[in-house]
Amino acid sequence: MIFYKQFLGKVVDVEISGNKKSTGILIDTGQDLLVIYNGEHYQYIPSSHIQHLKPNTNNNSNISNHTDPPFDNENELTYRKVLNNAKGLFVEINVGDQLSIHGYLINILTDYFVVYSPVYGLIFIQLFHVKCIVPYLYDQIPYSMEGQFLPINPLANISLVRTFEQQLKKLEGKLVVFDIGLKENKIGLLRKVENGIGELVTARGKEYYWNIHHLKTAHIPNV
Repeated sequence: MIFYKQFLGKVVDVEISGNKKSTGILIDTGQDLLVIYNGEHYQYIPSSHIQHLKPNTNNNSNISNHTDPPFDNENELTYRKVLNNAKGLFVEINVGDQLSIHGYLINILTDYFVVYSPVYGLIFIQLFHVKCIVPYLYDQIPYSMEGQFLPINPLANISLVRTFEQQLKKLEGKLVVFDIGLKENKIGLLRKVENGIGELVTARGKEYYWNIHHLKTAHIPNV
């Protein structure tokens, strides 16, 4: 990330895989991510999804001076450190194609992490597919909801295993939703998971064999 250090403190334009763009002040460059302040939020962007970065030539006056970022940056930041710092906080997770999930980051495993969303329930998100992490400010109340409406221990009835594929294996025989169900063929009965392939049967009985590595998220309805 040494090439980006020359732009620290300057306004830059960043194009991110998954049809996402960001403009803001470059706050920090970590080992494998950038930190951008866009005038409202701090965005933690894994470098593996940065298509390109360039100086902003419009001199965007809408971006005001930033306050201290939510995570300590005295030591070099990494993607893993950001996730660990965000554990227990309410965050926005962008996984591409304008798809964002808002919820509490509950746990971090080998190649995925778990978010509790007040809308979708527990969601398993593959680490590699995350395009951007945006922590909520401490004084922001999600959906303006009072704390008593959010579960204290959403993992009470769920056991977690090390990898995303192993977690899906535990969901065999259950109704699951991949990638928030934006496509009809990603909602159905997960019949079997084996060798990186998930066999999904839709409501109409059609069978789809999904490459697990290309699935961004998975969740069980009503859990």
